[in-house]
Amino acid sequence: MKLDGRVLREIDRKLKEFRYGTRTEFIREAIRQKLSELEKEEMLRVIAKMRGISKKKTTDEDLHKAREKAFEKIDKKFNLK
Repeated sequence: MKLDGRVLREIDRKLKEFRYGTRTEFIREAIRQKLSELEKEEMLRVIAKMRGISKKKTTDEDLHKAREKAFEKIDKKFNLK
């Protein structure tokens, strides 16, 4: 991976500030964070798209069950539990 000298100097400053051992460690973490952020954005788009689609009346109990199921899937996908 080729990076501009200015970018490398900024990475080096952050390495010291946030106590990363190497540039590679810093870059790997940045990539992981970006991938996680993109996954979350995609899930929010899917949820937003689904909102209001159903024409049937939904009870509070149905909503509660749906929320629980959705958060279980999110927890599992992102290893939160």
